[in-house]
Amino acid sequence: MNSYDVAVIGSGPGGYVAAIRCAQLGMKTAIIEKYSTLGGTCLNVGCIPSKALLSSSHHYEEATKHFEEHGIEIPGEIKVNLEKMIARKQAVVDQTTGGIDFLMKKNNIDVYEGLGSFIDATHIKIEGKDAGEIEAKNIIIATGSKPSNLPFINLDKERIITSTEALKLKEVPSHLMIIGGGVIGLELGQVYRRLGAEVTVIEYMDRIIPTMDAGLSKELNKVFKKAKCNMMVSHKVKSVERKGDEVVIKAENKKGEVIEFKGDYCLVSVGRRPYTDGLNAEAAGVKLNDRGQVEVNEHLQTNVSNIYAIGDVVRGAMLAHKAEEEGVFVAETLAGQKPHIDYNLIPGVVYTWPEVAAVGKTEEELKEAGTEYKVGQFPFRALGRARASGDIDGFVKILADKTTDEVLGVHMIGARCADLIAEAVTAMEFRASAEDISRYSHAHPTFAEAVKEAALAATEDRALHV
Repeated sequence: MNSYDVAVIGSGPGGYVAAIRCAQLGMKTAIIEKYSTLGGTCLNVGCIPSKALLSSSHHYEEATKHFEEHGIEIPGEIKVNLEKMIARKQAVVDQTTGGIDFLMKKNNIDVYEGLGSFIDATHIKIEGKDAGEIEAKNIIIATGSKPSNLPFINLDKERIITSTEALKLKEVPSHLMIIGGGVIGLELGQVYRRLGAEVTVIEYMDRIIPTMDAGLSKELNKVFKKAKCNMMVSHKVKSVERKGDEVVIKAENKKGEVIEFKGDYCLVSVGRRPYTDGLNAEAAGVKLNDRGQVEVNEHLQTNVSNIYAIGDVVRGAMLAHKAEEEGVFVAETLAGQKPHIDYNLIPGVVYTWPEVAAVGKTEEELKEAGTEYKVGQFPFRALGRARASGDIDGFVKILADKTTDEVLGVHMIGARCADLIAEAVTAMEFRASAEDISRYSHAHPTFAEAVKEAALAATEDRALHV
């Protein structure tokens, strides 16, 4: 039986990063993955493939709607070859997951393909290609999450689908109905709307992206409505039925009226659930809570001292980069270091166009806490760079403490916000004030100038370009 200092169960961004960092720190490391490719949900059926399709569909939309105004004329009809688009997406996935294979070899990490389950607190059974048992002094659970469902919906994975099936459709839907106005539903909705599908988003809450700042929700809703998407908020889905190639959804609005929606595909996008199926956690004595999450303390340690858990399977936001931070945190803890994660400063991003990004507290949270704050906001349409590229939708909003001027939250929607948010995270990690951000130079013309201008607006209401 092979013995290790650390064994990681699950090879998503949290798991493979944890394994790499453990190996870097001199620990003999193994990683167990039940699928034939490494990378977990994110690399195989999540972050990476969805971004590939978002990019391809964005190019198509630019070519059909905006090239002419740039003086670019394309003779003949521009068509979508969905099969080729999906094939390109898969090529990106294959290249990315292949890169993880390389990193495992580079760091001398033993990879086991099969389902890993606990025999006891130090022994793991592997069922599958690399069947057998291994022993480890420490074990990291990084088994991730799976799409959630509503109890009355039968997911046939043909017409009533999850995000996994939506990434490999063989046709552009005529009418794609999406249950859930969160990140995944909106990103995939935008992909297929660009490609010609009618799109209806049905959201239980009173706004889309309900966990983010209300200002971002309002602005993104405008973008989707401008694209002629049907945005049905405050609607509670009561039933979903397939009738041949048609799906019928019945939902109740806030007046108590039942509204019927019909389309050829229904994407169920109501969040994700921690995935511990087959883990046999009870054999090791590991405790799960009533939400199915592995319970951990502030060191990401379970109730069994040598077993840790990270990523979507524990509490907190289900984000790949949060899982990565936790993977490094556990590895360094095992090495006797004293790492640090500030969960308030884990950014959230929606990769629609315009992109949506946020870090820190929302206005709603500050109001609820009774914190006195000031707001600085700057519209992208006032930027030279935004006008030059035609990306004028959106704004940057900075929330700062009214007394100390410390930045408490940054919320943005616009071009390249997924990248711009890193500036806000950096500033907040060093407890910068709005004035600090306003006083360092931002290159012109760039989208990043919106951050400086919002900081100026928050400091003394003195934005320069509005």
